[in-house]
Amino acid sequence: MKKVFVKSYGCQMNVYDAERMADMLATEGYAETKAMEEADLVILNTCHIREKAADKVYSELGRVREMKQEREAQGQEIKVVVAGCVAQAEGKEILRRAPAVDVVVGPQNYHNLPGLLKRAKAERVVDTEFPIEDKFDHLPKPSKAMIQNRGVSSFLTIQEGCDKFCTFCVVPYTRGAEVSRPVSKIVDEALRLADAGVRELTLIGQNVNAYHGEDASGSVWTLGRLLHRLAEIPGIARLRYMTSHPRDMDDELIAAHRDLPAVMPYLHLPVQSGSDRILDAMNRKHTGDEYRRLIERVREAQPGLALSSDFIVGFPGETDAEFEDTMRLVADVGFASSFSFKYSPRPGTPAAEIETQVSEAVKSERLTRLQNLLETQRQAFNHGTVGQTLDVLLEKPGRHPGQMAGKSPYLQPVQIETDCHRIGDIVTVRITRAGSNSLFGEVVEPGSQAAA
Repeated sequence: MKKVFVKSYGCQMNVYDAERMADMLATEGYAETKAMEEADLVILNTCHIREKAADKVYSELGRVREMKQEREAQGQEIKVVVAGCVAQAEGKEILRRAPAVDVVVGPQNYHNLPGLLKRAKAERVVDTEFPIEDKFDHLPKPSKAMIQNRGVSSFLTIQEGCDKFCTFCVVPYTRGAEVSRPVSKIVDEALRLADAGVRELTLIGQNVNAYHGEDASGSVWTLGRLLHRLAEIPGIARLRYMTSHPRDMDDELIAAHRDLPAVMPYLHLPVQSGSDRILDAMNRKHTGDEYRRLIERVREAQPGLALSSDFIVGFPGETDAEFEDTMRLVADVGFASSFSFKYSPRPGTPAAEIETQVSEAVKSERLTRLQNLLETQRQAFNHGTVGQTLDVLLEKPGRHPGQMAGKSPYLQPVQIETDCHRIGDIVTVRITRAGSNSLFGEVVEPGSQAAA
């Protein structure tokens, strides 16, 4: 049997897409491998959101080229595919810069991969046109064994693309306009996942809370309504969603945090900056105070809510005072976890054309200060759980014999000692200690939810 190696960069959507590519190629006689060196087909599923992510791809392609040359010298064939958002953005440029690449395919076209590989026997191929058809209609359903092999937590794509056109972001150009999957197809996929033992679903999309899929009657559903339906599926104990935009946090979605125990009290809601002028320049269409008031509303609905966010420092023209606005917002809101980055100009985006770019030295200094504050908040949140009892979804064996590892409702890794529970169980745990990245606890009985 031929072997395929898939490496994903960037967002959760790429992780999901990588799994679906592996599912599809399984029907073509490929078995997935974790070792690139033994693969007959190498797929790099790429991210274009930041310059460093794209640079990593070209660096990896240098290593792939050497491996391909060695294999071909031994009379063995290996095909190389670049998929995802760098493929969509750079197309033929990848073929020019990386002669080892046989196929370049965009994120909306990977359902064409079997046919593209056949064409690649005679020529190098690029497929980055936005298709009319829905790729999900052409993707095979993964086997129950493949789902089980991936664990008890799963991503489920419900929406793709973005219509927001933030001035720093390439997503509308690489993923296209917002498209929501029909309700029935999402529910069918969730039912298959639950039947294979999945306990936790994370609904994903570039702008997931803009979901507006139709049901069989043509009625449009919001994300809040969809969460209610998915919470009814036997076996699904936890629901999450990401990534969201503050402008799309409607009343129905906020109410779902209040009314549905399955919706975890953890919200990833990117704000990007605390400065109103910078937010306007980013085309975010919200202010810092509007974000603060929105968080107050969600916390009123779900008092136990923990927050995560995204931040960009050094956006073109950002002054010291405007950066301090971001620091002030972080101090005001408080975050359990966050992602923060230096602004990275992306070709073709409006922000890249702004002349007042911030120096790398200033961006680095600001990022260090912001990350220090965010890390202080993260550690304070983690240590604040010591003494609390939390429900933990067990996902894998721990590092040591007799130990198991899982996740808290707040996505914190938790280690426990147990010899009477199994993967997929949700156990009530008293947190006894907080490490630098993990929590440690002891099982409290009763209160466990056994996996089916």
